[in-house]
Amino acid sequence: MPKQYPRELRERAVHMVIEHRADYETEWEAIGSIAKKLGIGSAETVRTWVRQSEVDGGKRPGMSTDESAEIKRLWRENAELKRANEILKAASAFFGVELDQPQR
Repeated sequence: MPKQYPRELRERAVHMVIEHRADYETEWEAIGSIAKKLGIGSAETVRTWVRQSEVDGGKRPGMSTDESAEIKRLWRENAELKRANEILKAASAFFGVELDQPQR
């Protein structure tokens, strides 16, 4: 599992990149420099955070963080409902056999 950085650090890194883009020749240089200053292992990690922030802000097309969380929640709920459905099918088959047997 990848290392999880605190939300505050992610927000600070994104804010710094946005604020200091003009101080560097390219955005990648800004991202690399800020990642190094904040002790983040990979500049690609910071780039991903910046891109996601742009999506969340409506500046870039894509799935927002809220939409992604909702989809994950719905997938979990769907899986739980499938499990419950399987249990109910097994129970109905079990009790259905009992009802088919002649009474003594």
